[in-house]
Amino acid sequence: MQRRPLVPLLAVSVMAALAPALAAAPATASPSARSTPASAAADADPLRPYARQKPVWGKCGVGTPAALRCATLKVPLDYRDPGGKKIDIAISRLKTSAPGKRHGVLLSNPGGPGGPGLEMPLELERQLPRQVKGRYDLIGFDPRGVGRSTPVQCGLSPEENVLLRPLRTFDKNVALARSVADKCRAKAGDKLPHITTRNTARDMDVLRAALGERKISYYGVSYGTALGAVYTQLFPRRADRFVLDSAIDPKLMWRGMFRIWAPEAERAFQRWTKWTAARDATYRLGDTPAEVGKSFWALVARADRDPIVIDGVPLDGAGVREQVRPNLFTVRDAARQVVRLKEAAGGRAKAQDLPEPPPEPDVSATVSVVCGDSSWPRDPETYRRDSIRDADRYPLYGDFASGVLPCAFWDRPVEPATEVNNTVPALIVQNEWDSQTPLVTAQALHGQMKGSRMVTVDEGEGHGVYGTNPCADFAANSYLATGKLPAADVTCRATPGERRATSSLPAPGPLG
Repeated sequence: MQRRPLVPLLAVSVMAALAPALAAAPATASPSARSTPASAAADADPLRPYARQKPVWGKCGVGTPAALRCATLKVPLDYRDPGGKKIDIAISRLKTSAPGKRHGVLLSNPGGPGGPGLEMPLELERQLPRQVKGRYDLIGFDPRGVGRSTPVQCGLSPEENVLLRPLRTFDKNVALARSVADKCRAKAGDKLPHITTRNTARDMDVLRAALGERKISYYGVSYGTALGAVYTQLFPRRADRFVLDSAIDPKLMWRGMFRIWAPEAERAFQRWTKWTAARDATYRLGDTPAEVGKSFWALVARADRDPIVIDGVPLDGAGVREQVRPNLFTVRDAARQVVRLKEAAGGRAKAQDLPEPPPEPDVSATVSVVCGDSSWPRDPETYRRDSIRDADRYPLYGDFASGVLPCAFWDRPVEPATEVNNTVPALIVQNEWDSQTPLVTAQALHGQMKGSRMVTVDEGEGHGVYGTNPCADFAANSYLATGKLPAADVTCRATPGERRATSSLPAPGPLG
């Protein structure tokens, strides 16, 4: 890509793309800003110093490959007050090995909200084919409030470090949610209103400008799709080649994204019972869907009477439901898990040689984004009523999905939720059976991004498509390499219950 002179480009692009962020409404690029005389632009653009930063690249840390370089940028805590408090944004870069073929930069986000992304370029370098990664400098970053980017840390106890809980402990859930909100306010009250998806998108545009790029390309998975979609809405002229993998519906951010897990789990449960009944000789859970369903609910009832111990962890009925729900979308995994629960309930469970599970990620930054992006009901009784109703409608997970979160006790968001409605080109890739971001949410985003194309993996299982299906990979790689979207939406094929390739791309956070 032919790079234009750095300073003149930044002086114009930042005024055009970032200055509207000073208003409470989301920022958009303003064509009229380009006609402003240079002297007036300097006076009118308080964000210009941020855009003119020159990253100082150095080692990322002990054990990190030398090729991955890190730097720190300053951004406003509050874009309505650019001259006020500043925060750090940690960024990383893996430069292309083929500078003569370089098209630009490929930013990335691994999911969350609350997932760190500094090492994402290393993961992409392993996944991307040569003809794609040679076209880009791969750029990672820790979103504001996460990792090395002025982290939000509320000092939560292990009991508080959980988002979704069952109805039976509702009064305790309310107390814990209030405690989390109070702790976060006490520890990070000045930051909380500004740890949002919109501001992270604005940080991405400061990063773009500081790198001297007219546009950015982007790969985002799960929550990263929401971040990418919001960026295209705020800065449509700065978006180049965007691949959104396992997509969130911006209109459901965020309570709706949790609540949609309940009806989708019921659909997955019905599919799973049919698949498992057809394989009764293997799993012995019943030779009809109804019998398989009875086997599962008998385990739930058994666990409520006497917890089932798996790997030293006792599970009551709610614990069984919570653990099984995401696996239902991958039918073979769920069948094996339920068989193991049944064996454990009968005292026949075999010892498992399992790796030490990673510690639970701190949900402080996750809660900050989820509560800061949009308004939530303030009355705890709203959550109680919804949980009771949804537990009846969707017995597998309805009470979890509609439960009370700290957002009920959070301060009101400082901005309205971002409405995504644009014609920016993008490629959305989605498995049909995704436990975290269901197919319907990707279809909704596709409708809101009218310039997008969608690749659906029919009967595809698992969260995160890239690196797991050759057909979907071909579409994504072709787009990243050439900038040409498919002429129409694409349907790829998968076989339910097949062993799928495991993507090495991380997907932390409740939504992945």
